Amino acid sequence: MHGGFEEFTEVIANATTKEQDCSLPDLSRVAVLGCGPDARLLAALCLSAGADVTLFSAYGAELTAIRASGGIALLGAGPVGTYQVDQQGIPSIQTTAELDSAVADARVIFLTGPVHKQRTYAMVLADHLSDGQAIVLAPGRSLGALETAWYLRIGGCKADVTLVETQGLPYWISEAGSQLTLSNAKSVAAATLPSGRGNVIASLAKFLPNIIACESILESGFADGSACVEVPALLLGGPAAPSGAIDIPTGGQPLPENESFAALLGPEHHDIIGKLCAERSNVSRAFGVRNVPAAQAMIDTYAGALKGDGRRPVPDKATARAVLRDGIIGSLVPLVSAAEIAGIEVPVTTAMITIASSVLGADVAAAGRRLGTIGIETSDIDTARRAMDAIATGAG
Repeated sequence: MHGGFEEFTEVIANATTKEQDCSLPDLSRVAVLGCGPDARLLAALCLSAGADVTLFSAYGAELTAIRASGGIALLGAGPVGTYQVDQQGIPSIQTTAELDSAVADARVIFLTGPVHKQRTYAMVLADHLSDGQAIVLAPGRSLGALETAWYLRIGGCKADVTLVETQGLPYWISEAGSQLTLSNAKSVAAATLPSGRGNVIASLAKFLPNIIACESILESGFADGSACVEVPALLLGGPAAPSGAIDIPTGGQPLPENESFAALLGPEHHDIIGKLCAERSNVSRAFGVRNVPAAQAMIDTYAGALKGDGRRPVPDKATARAVLRDGIIGSLVPLVSAAEIAGIEVPVTTAMITIASSVLGADVAAAGRRLGTIGIETSDIDTARRAMDAIATGAG
């Protein structure tokens, strides 16, 4: 095992020797990093819950657009209404392009967007964090908190912060300009790094009411079945793997309420998802995690309802490609990396990575989360388990 990882676990252990306050922490000041629909949703949810909210983006065009829109409008489920931006004298989301001012007094910091942006945020945040802050990956996908902790460490962060890995948002989003139409999502796993800080998750529930606390980031990471559902749904279609949608007669038009992500899944997709989930479960057991959700539970969580409330919208082509890329980098590659250490074959997962890389026209697997990139360079499963347990719990 690489010495850098041993040093990393020691830093984590030393950071957690302070006696922890089990009361609910004050999360009244929030910073949201990013300006995509997920970031804007989080900013509006936090403002609706009474928090002071700052929305950060390094891109001037994003800030200009949101300022010009006059606010963030939420429709459908959730706290509907229009949430003002950069207004004085009324509750309002404040925008900024200055990272240090965004996070200086924040008690909770949301990292949003694709995996590569969350990595960048982790690197640049290292010098700006202070004791007691909570850093929330929304979503964290597989082992996101583990990777983020590594980037913070190599960036020189010494603050006693709590990383929170969540596996989804409270709502599915359909975006139309400044309007976000929401439908309710299922409950998702969440865990803290170090473990044992459930009070932070309890406090976050006022912003993210669908999170369910897990014992450790290993449990929440292996519970991430997002790509098990998304990758087959978005890659495979046509006569060989027909969708689960109702057949439309010639000349007919599908009803909008029937155009759902769940309708992309036919019997063949369910079979592939079952194989992907079985491989994930086999690997998770090798690392001591035995309660990974079954395939149907993964489908219910990540495909959404077939119609009505809880329906997940079908993404457009650009969004679908982004979802594929993130699924490979943040969910499937970590599973393969863990499987290699455990000596377990995962042929269906590997095949999905290969097909997706071909469709995307790039070797996205090369950018995936791998245990070796954070210093767990061992072929011994017991050594790897001890290393991951050490970082997950903060044990020396």
